[in-house]
Amino acid sequence: MLLKKTNLEFELLRTKDALKRPDILDQVNSILESHKTSEHRIDQELKGHQKSSVENEFIFELLETDRIFHIDQIRKTCIDFRLRFLDSKYFKGPIPKSAVQRIKRLEEEHGIELKGFKIMAPSKLFKLADKDDPLLFAPIGNGYYYLIHKWGNDLHPLRKMMVWPFRNIINLSLFVLLVSYLCTLMIPEGLFAKSSGNSEFWIVFFFMFKSLAAVVIFYGFALGKNFNPAIWNSKYFNA
Repeated sequence: MLLKKTNLEFELLRTKDALKRPDILDQVNSILESHKTSEHRIDQELKGHQKSSVENEFIFELLETDRIFHIDQIRKTCIDFRLRFLDSKYFKGPIPKSAVQRIKRLEEEHGIELKGFKIMAPSKLFKLADKDDPLLFAPIGNGYYYLIHKWGNDLHPLRKMMVWPFRNIINLSLFVLLVSYLCTLMIPEGLFAKSSGNSEFWIVFFFMFKSLAAVVIFYGFALGKNFNPAIWNSKYFNA
């Protein structure tokens, strides 16, 4: 049976439901009030210098509430799928015309110039162009972001499972223990001793665990890797 690919926008909505904030409408409404702009200006804003704290003054009545996400919901999704949430200027892939057109429509509807764009995507998309699915956000204020556009393909259906070991040190340790145990089971009985028994099994398991742990530690330090909670909003490659 073929596995269905993971739709990142759907997963973000699931996280939003799980981390429901009953005061979302009141908080967003309290920070919102209230020319058509050129694609060149939007492109410059997407790729240029951006201030760390920006609030776009959307017209609350025109917003789709299911596209409003709090930073806590974004953070959890990034950690679960090992994604990054960074300023759009760090995104090295092309921004599609459909995203720019969506920005222009929002600016015309709300009578504002959108600023402070953020993108949620796998780390590699902030280095190289690729085909996974980025999500483009604009800040509303008070920790809320509005989902503007999604493009590209969906994530691999097993991505959440594949990045599970990198969520924290406990997950990684359990993963190394499990792999060590499975590798030990594949070693023929009596390979290292004339008589096989529990003692031989656990000795082999111990050395297998030490070897795999050493490889994991070397890989982590050599390539500057870190756990998901530490990199989700870091702009540094070796965070």
